[in-house]
Amino acid sequence: LLSSAHIPLSGRNPMLQEALGIRPHILVLNKMDLADPCQQPVSAGAGLTGGPRVAAGRAAVTALLRVSLQIVPLVAKLVGDSPRYHRAESTEYSILVIGVPNVGKSSLINSLRRLHLKKGKATAVGGEPGITKAVLTRIQVCEKPLMYLVDTPGVLPPKLGDVETGMKLALCGAIRDHLVGEDIMADYLLYTLNKRQQFGYVQRYGLAKACDDIEPVLRRVALAQGRTQKVKVLTGTGNVNVTMLNYPAAAYEFLRDFRAGRLGRVTLD
Repeated sequence: LLSSAHIPLSGRNPMLQEALGIRPHILVLNKMDLADPCQQPVSAGAGLTGGPRVAAGRAAVTALLRVSLQIVPLVAKLVGDSPRYHRAESTEYSILVIGVPNVGKSSLINSLRRLHLKKGKATAVGGEPGITKAVLTRIQVCEKPLMYLVDTPGVLPPKLGDVETGMKLALCGAIRDHLVGEDIMADYLLYTLNKRQQFGYVQRYGLAKACDDIEPVLRRVALAQGRTQKVKVLTGTGNVNVTMLNYPAAAYEFLRDFRAGRLGRVTLD
């Protein structure tokens, strides 16, 4: 079960947790480099009383490889210690990788394969949800023990508990931007950064001080990134092309900076 460390609670589908039941499973917290380091110990143990083991990972390649070293022996031990799933006649392991969209399931599989088999990537990855569209065939990631992983599409619950959970998922890329609206997401992001006293955006965009109005922030983003558009204006003497700031593009850049960690390390839950 894979989840993002900056949404350790909102980023976990309760229906998937219920389906796991007593089956041996591991919770991997990915993208630790984007989470607030002061809240990581809380995130790592959230909701795991007496249940699955935890391996905390992050998006950086070297750190993800370190986490990959923990997963294979941990899986072998969990399955071996579980009488229900111990099969003496079968020595191979088949593992399902599940989680909400865009948390790094395919990246984790490719990392395990690269580490243990010295092979290239076997499944496509991307920075937006929906890259993996179907349950794929088994992908070998280790020789000793013989272990296969199955990549799956991200699954969200059919109904989110509240609007704020949906906004957190959207900010982290689990929901496509256009379904929510980049301008709405940017406004909520600014509110969240101010609420958590994360003012990295002030220095990055050259603002005089923190503010709670998204319009001046997006104006500074548009000016800094050169996000402009030409608009035709009807006048008495004919059409005139006027260059204006492109606020939707600026909102998208604001979101991209947050997702890349350029506005500071923030845990949304």
